[in-house]
Amino acid sequence: MTQLQRLLRRGLEETAALWPPVRLAYRYVRRVARLLKNQAGRPGKVVRRGLRRLLRAMGLEAAAADGLSGAVQHFVKVSASYEPGLFHCYDVADLPRTNNDLEQLFGSHRYHERRTTGRKGAAPGLVVRGQVRLVAGVATRLRVVSGDELAPKKLEDWQKQRAELQQRQDARVCQRRFRRDSQPYLRELERKYLKSGLLP
Repeated sequence: MTQLQRLLRRGLEETAALWPPVRLAYRYVRRVARLLKNQAGRPGKVVRRGLRRLLRAMGLEAAAADGLSGAVQHFVKVSASYEPGLFHCYDVADLPRTNNDLEQLFGSHRYHERRTTGRKGAAPGLVVRGQVRLVAGVATRLRVVSGDELAPKKLEDWQKQRAELQQRQDARVCQRRFRRDSQPYLRELERKYLKSGLLP
């Protein structure tokens, strides 16, 4: 027997009392993972009920997980907090089960935007016009978009969208002006307020 094997055996013997609660907790975590994997393709309602039952059982047996009761209770609490957005993926086709795909999408978009603009950081316009630029960036990766498709179908919707984007742009300009030199900006606001006739 090598020295490493002796060390491992001694470590396992000395920590033997700690393993039963770990095994119990791990069994529950694996059951939750199996349930959420949903290989049977059950609807979201059924998966939700199954998870609630499993979390309730975990909460009740947390005391049995001697040194891990706090960790099990935390797992139950955090899992329950995810519930509102956790089950849509079982009812909506092609909806990603995790937000990893969305994070990858946003990261990829930032990367391509940095490459095309030469900026080291994300373009500030993404914050202001992200709801349009991100959708356009994703759509053009899927297929070529024709000019006819880009023309607005409802002029009112397009104008509303433009107004919202302009409002966000104006707010961003005001923030930048305030950060650069706050005193003149505040004096200008005060002057406009005094002129507005809103004083009592």
